[in-house]
Amino acid sequence: MRHKQVAYQLLNSEKGIEKRKQRCHDVEPVFGNIKQNHGFRRFMLRGKDKVAIEWGLLAIAQNIRKKAA
Repeated sequence: MRHKQVAYQLLNSEKGIEKRKQRCHDVEPVFGNIKQNHGFRRFMLRGKDKVAIEWGLLAIAQNIRKKAA
């Protein structure tokens, strides 16, 4: 229970609130774009190493699409 209290306090501190506000600008649209516009719903490979490679390829493709636009 103590960890939940610490997490709650950190999330509701001034710095935590600023970080949460920044998240919707930094990360969420990228995941939404990959999932909705490019149809990515699940990894084809299994295992942490293979998933990391697959995610890296998705990130590279996303960055190339962003530069091309």
